[in-house]
Amino acid sequence: MRKTTPKRKPLLPDPRFGDTLVTRFVNNMMVDGKKSTAYEVFYGAMDIVSQRTNENGIEIFKKALANITPQVEVKSRRVGGATFQIPQEVRPERKVAVAIRWMLLYSRKRNEKSMAQKLAGEIMAASREEGAAFKKKEDTHRMAEANKAFSHFRF
Repeated sequence: MRKTTPKRKPLLPDPRFGDTLVTRFVNNMMVDGKKSTAYEVFYGAMDIVSQRTNENGIEIFKKALANITPQVEVKSRRVGGATFQIPQEVRPERKVAVAIRWMLLYSRKRNEKSMAQKLAGEIMAASREEGAAFKKKEDTHRMAEANKAFSHFRF
């Protein structure tokens, strides 16, 4: 039997906005432990978003994350030799983690010069309900809808 899961450590809010969601995002974006560089990139992206939209950058960021947060996903399950894609609701903690992961994945794939510009572009696209991260969420929902017939195999 597995041991008890460790308690989650509390996240400190970020210095500029005082928001733990920003800290979580920056921690995911960070490469090789370079947190200050990750903060520079994120704050640069927020400045670009505020300039281009003439609105508060952090509000647009939160709206973008909400737009790409999946409600359902499919999980594979073997039943009698066949593998079925079974739709399941996503846990609240996982919803945010998946949304952050998709945002970073598709912003890194964009064709702009700096990471701050790439991230700003993806945030603005997601807030307008377009872009690759939003498309990924739509595809995930479509897949869950298509496999709704197998929901009685739930875990």
